[in-house]
Amino acid sequence: MRLQHVPAWASLLALTSATYQPASTFGTDLLAAKGLINLAVHGIEQAAQGKQGSCTLANVAIRKEWGMLSNTERKSYTDAVLCLMSKPSKTNPSEAPGAKTRYDDFTWTHIKQTLSIHGTANFLSWHRWYTYIFEKALREECGYQGYQPYCKCFGRNWGRWANDPVNSPIFDGGPYSMSGNGDYVAHGCTYAIPTNLNCIPPVPGQGGGCVTTGPFKNITVNLGPVVVSLNGIPELVPNNGSVWNPRCMRRDISSWVATRWTSDAVSTALINDYSDIYWFQKYMQGDFVNGDYGVHTAGHFTVGGDPGGDIFASPGDPMFWLHHAQVDRTWWIWQNQDIKNRQNAISGTITLDNIPPSRNGTLDDLLDVGVNASPVPISSMMSTTAGPLCYIYL
Repeated sequence: MRLQHVPAWASLLALTSATYQPASTFGTDLLAAKGLINLAVHGIEQAAQGKQGSCTLANVAIRKEWGMLSNTERKSYTDAVLCLMSKPSKTNPSEAPGAKTRYDDFTWTHIKQTLSIHGTANFLSWHRWYTYIFEKALREECGYQGYQPYCKCFGRNWGRWANDPVNSPIFDGGPYSMSGNGDYVAHGCTYAIPTNLNCIPPVPGQGGGCVTTGPFKNITVNLGPVVVSLNGIPELVPNNGSVWNPRCMRRDISSWVATRWTSDAVSTALINDYSDIYWFQKYMQGDFVNGDYGVHTAGHFTVGGDPGGDIFASPGDPMFWLHHAQVDRTWWIWQNQDIKNRQNAISGTITLDNIPPSRNGTLDDLLDVGVNASPVPISSMMSTTAGPLCYIYL
């Protein structure tokens, strides 16, 4: 038997050892390196059994951390996002009259499905497909040559800039950032999650106003808010999310949230401590009853503001995509620690926190991203190197 894909996957072992140096990496990076080795071995085994698909190291897309990108690559990404914001919407106006752009098509899809894609069996797989289709739109509709970056955000694997996210390279407001904090506007609490920590302490953040720096300083947010997270801003009035409500993008970046729930230690423990998919995704999304934001919710409320702090309309802030690529990467790392037992692991029902009570989700359930792509089964999203997907993370 000629194992034509073995050399490609075997060379991933060399790539892994050259990319990750134990003396200079954080805990999650080391787990990613271990996972890449496991993935390469899995690819060799699949090839030996004649089961290897078309995705190989020769054609696999590589998603990189924002900090790994050159300034030219960063600008290419933000230019492509702005391009989507300039193209006309494909959404039926009778369904969402406020959706004016192709970018709005993605935001509306999330608004419409929020209660069936969070706290559900499809949370991870739906957002994997959603982020991939967004990347695909950037490449096919706006000429972007790269792939979806994940966020250095509040630091490498959420951790490096957790103590000072406002001054991190991704939020410094320069031309190669994802724009900065909002201008300071006096406001009350930032409302986050339904617990006794609902009001983010100890004091409101130093933003709250319009974002006036960086590539996205002039963007218009058209949809939402459905849930208003910034208290005391009169012009933020909740609606059903579909109406046209043009306004500036606001941020209220919170180091209080970042230091507590987006450190590398937290994300490393998440991957190491929970071998069962139920507990892994539960603590990733947050244990709200006990006041734990989880890395997913904390990532959103480190940015905060409008629409970033709105569980429904949060994709309206372009940081959403880098954050959810990191969410996907964390799931990818978790899966790759034990591919045999975790590749197709699924748990949960089809309603948010099973309210109202509903059936369990299955691998056959379809993932619907509206006008942006045709539905696909959850089973096709359980591997990033099989089915319609062909990418890895470095």
